[in-house]
Amino acid sequence: MRDYRKSSKLTAADQLLDRLLQVAPWVAFLLIALPAPLYFLLRSFTSVDEAGVYVLLALTSLVAGSLVGFIVALCLVLYRRAQKNRLRDRLAADGITADEVSLFAPEMTRNERRALKQIEQHNLLLADAYRETLAARITASRVIKRAERELATVKRQSQRSASLEQPRATELQRELTIDREKLGQILSTSRSRRAEAEAQLQTIEAAAARGATQDEIKVALDRLNASSGQAPYALDAARMQQEALKEAERELRSLENADNAK
Repeated sequence: MRDYRKSSKLTAADQLLDRLLQVAPWVAFLLIALPAPLYFLLRSFTSVDEAGVYVLLALTSLVAGSLVGFIVALCLVLYRRAQKNRLRDRLAADGITADEVSLFAPEMTRNERRALKQIEQHNLLLADAYRETLAARITASRVIKRAERELATVKRQSQRSASLEQPRATELQRELTIDREKLGQILSTSRSRRAEAEAQLQTIEAAAARGATQDEIKVALDRLNASSGQAPYALDAARMQQEALKEAERELRSLENADNAK
């Protein structure tokens, strides 16, 4: 677990790769689309007799190169999106921090992005508190989505286990019931944490709107620190729960295979 948490931090290599992928589509498009047309265009200036031919080749190569360049650039954009999704999943494995919130902008609401931008321009202390609270809210939302998916998986497995012979079906149903109860507890806790974070976001937005004093900011930060660190524990529980579900699914498949063999 310790090694996994260490690997879940944002590294300089991650930041460098992200910056490279930001410019890679544009660079790839220009390198593919422009060299051949420029070459033929220059040749048209130096070759009077065949100038028309070179101009035609320049236009043709520009169209073909632009098409190929667009395809390559699109592939790089899709790869960048997939890479960012993998990076966000890795960072969220042990809870999102304030420094990593900018990478989770697609998971913010429009109002949250606008409020964060406005607060950063006027009050850095409140901006730090807002980012911390956003990190807690996004983490809790991710836990909820994951737990809901796992709960749906448990329900499907429970329906499938009904076709097994007794007492195998009874034992598996008992394990799945325990899993369902644990997932229900995770959902309840995560929804509570998300509601607290959303309320804290509104408090910070209101404080920023009226120009909060230093004392008010300190109170907001103390409240935030008191409630921070809860969502990562829920993530750990969800991660362990997923392992238990995978084990139950393997057992269910092995039982089905044994029944089919008979």
